[in-house]
Amino acid sequence: MIQLGLHDIAEAVGGRLIGRELAVTGSVETDSRLVSAGSLFVCKPGEVTDGHNFAEAAITAGAVALIVERELDVAVPQILVGDAVLALGRLAADVLRRVRAQTGIKVIGITGSNGKTSTKNMLREILQLAGPTVAPIESYNNEVGAPISILKIDLQTKYLVAELGAGGVGSIEYLAKIAKPDIGVLLKVGLAHAGEFGGIETTLKIKSELVRELGPAATLVYNSDDALVASTTELTTAHTLSFGTGESAAIRIDDPALSLEGTSATIVFPDGAAEPIKLQILGEHQLMNAAAALAVADVLGLDRKSSIAALEKMPLAERWRMQLGERPDGVFVINDAYNASPDSMKAALQTLAQLGRQGHRTIAVLGEMAELGEFSALEHDAMGRLAVRLNIDQVIVVGAGAKLIHMGASQEGSWDGESKYFDTITEALAALRGMLVAGDIVLVKSSKSANLRHLGDDLMEVSI
Repeated sequence: MIQLGLHDIAEAVGGRLIGRELAVTGSVETDSRLVSAGSLFVCKPGEVTDGHNFAEAAITAGAVALIVERELDVAVPQILVGDAVLALGRLAADVLRRVRAQTGIKVIGITGSNGKTSTKNMLREILQLAGPTVAPIESYNNEVGAPISILKIDLQTKYLVAELGAGGVGSIEYLAKIAKPDIGVLLKVGLAHAGEFGGIETTLKIKSELVRELGPAATLVYNSDDALVASTTELTTAHTLSFGTGESAAIRIDDPALSLEGTSATIVFPDGAAEPIKLQILGEHQLMNAAAALAVADVLGLDRKSSIAALEKMPLAERWRMQLGERPDGVFVINDAYNASPDSMKAALQTLAQLGRQGHRTIAVLGEMAELGEFSALEHDAMGRLAVRLNIDQVIVVGAGAKLIHMGASQEGSWDGESKYFDTITEALAALRGMLVAGDIVLVKSSKSANLRHLGDDLMEVSI
């Protein structure tokens, strides 16, 4: 963070300074384990624990001041506020305002039901070639993570990438008002979190909050393949730039192809120029994320060949996201179990099926897609039926929350044992280890809460 005095911080967050004036020269943290010399520690109450309980640990680690919701008996100054999370957001907005007033920093805000983290990571690879870039680690995209990421900027930062995750109506509007993006990216409107939000219409409303916050000087980069996304262009006065596979897309993906070596295509730009791209990352859906990143780079006037080269060097989008590994015995494992929604599971199954048509036996290890609410039964059943229609050779379903995938597969077509159900990861792992042979491709896909990503890691361990 830029250096700020406590009086300025207190004014920015609407708090009361208790103790002497001094400068915060380090980072702003809500996790005492991340505190270093000169840090400001935000004592945020949580669902499981309370940051106030870790104030002393933060001070020992180097924190020079605290933001608190109740006054503590500590040796460092503290700023008393009514809500620590709101204070964190106000501080992020103030720091970004100060930096904008002194520099030409460009802010890119990304949202969508799928692909946010992959696109964010792709953009970071492109932008850091052109100047100092701040982008979130992992999925720092909520009312705490996004401000923490924004507060990493300083006066040298040229690009800030903000990932805007949805936490309900008004959540993306809140983050967009803090970040005030120069470029907004809307990737997909799907059923992720549909159970929590109440359906696709509410999801659309939440995702379009970013679009509504863009001013006439900003640019909306949007997925023209998604009709719901495309409909949001009517909600903004910003410039627009589309990406997709259709003829109407300003930045178009042509001739996509997939193999175990990666995913390739030709990217056609608005001026008609066509550039080949070959990602190491698996999945035609990752080409959409790449096209979104290249669209942002084009808006910023960055060199296209350099941007494409940056994407081609990426070995993966993120750990546990279409992460391909080859075992010594010739078995391939695609670990895509960090997150799952109907859209992302469908894309992963389609990728597996395409690879299978190149002479490989295909095994899909599937777990629960969380947060689908009333849509859960229908969508899990549909995934099982889709696996059959895609001619996946073997489906392994793990956990009670995913059992309807097995039931859907069993009721579709004339399968006889091609779908197997296991209550536990341990049982599924034992069965898999007994069936895999050289040339097999195993896809592991589930929401994070199902913990199949660890099964995917365990599958990579084999003795020869």
